[in-house]
Amino acid sequence: MNELEQVKWKRFWTISGVLIVLMIGFSFLSLNLGIISISPKEVIQTLMQNGTDRQELVLFNFRLPGIILALLIGAGLAVSGAIMQGITQNGLADPGILGINTGAGFAIVLFLFFFQGVIPSLSPLSIFAMPFVALIGALTAAVIIYALAWKKGVTAIRLVLVGIGVNAAFSALLTIMQLKMDPQNYRQVTIWLSGDIWNASWNFVFALLPWMLILIPIAIKKSKSLNVFNLGDDVASGLGIKVEKERGLLLFIAVALAGASVAAGGAIAFLGLVVPHIVKKIVGPMHQYVIPISALLGAVLLMVADIIGSNLLAPSSVPVGIVVSIVSTPYFIYLLMKTK
Repeated sequence: MNELEQVKWKRFWTISGVLIVLMIGFSFLSLNLGIISISPKEVIQTLMQNGTDRQELVLFNFRLPGIILALLIGAGLAVSGAIMQGITQNGLADPGILGINTGAGFAIVLFLFFFQGVIPSLSPLSIFAMPFVALIGALTAAVIIYALAWKKGVTAIRLVLVGIGVNAAFSALLTIMQLKMDPQNYRQVTIWLSGDIWNASWNFVFALLPWMLILIPIAIKKSKSLNVFNLGDDVASGLGIKVEKERGLLLFIAVALAGASVAAGGAIAFLGLVVPHIVKKIVGPMHQYVIPISALLGAVLLMVADIIGSNLLAPSSVPVGIVVSIVSTPYFIYLLMKTK
């Protein structure tokens, strides 16, 4: 390892350490805040099994699952966006903007409407099935987008425009399905589709955790292929990379991460767009740094957005997706104006 690489790795580990400390700090802050306020001392006592029954119920049954879900969803969406931008060479690629999230959301709404019936009473089997259902919807959206955008290749602007159109089509279908629901389920789905860590429970955590623990390390392992894609398909083929096979695998990973995240957190847009851009400005374009830092930064940002949404208008809460969109939309417009 030469001196330049040593400097990069040192910077990588320093940034990773800072983000991990921020993640722990904001997670602890989230345990304190809420309708039922619990002081830092009481949080520590409760975590050490010395709290009251009420405090243990609030922390272990409600807040901890929500915190872990926010971290997992943020990491999944950020890594999905980083992969999509890498394989398409398109800085505007994002699972939310391109309609991947909406396709996953539509599949889940269909599943809930026809097979589950009452949304608040999700069975454990349904919860563990939802990431797979979301994957089917996300893959369907991805295939439609790629097929419609293909015209002797796929350009960045065509991909974005087709993705926005497909996103609008799935949104219309979702509206039709919602109108067929009873008022209780209609309200629940509306809040969830705006980006909400709904029905936070340990079942959702255990349903989502394997997807992140398996797919994100695979994405990191495949980071060298993403680096080679920056040189173009011809150069990548010349270097021995099976371009279409690697692109297909990476696209599947990105879509699966986005779909699983939607299953637990709804259609949160822009996070997968903004985070990779921020990370690249900090650590450069090499994906062995970009992907793990994106996972950490995405987790931290969604945790912060969840804290803001849960406490800004307390006792009412603002869906975390709306908070992310408000913060990220100006940056998206800036990127769109920069794109030729």
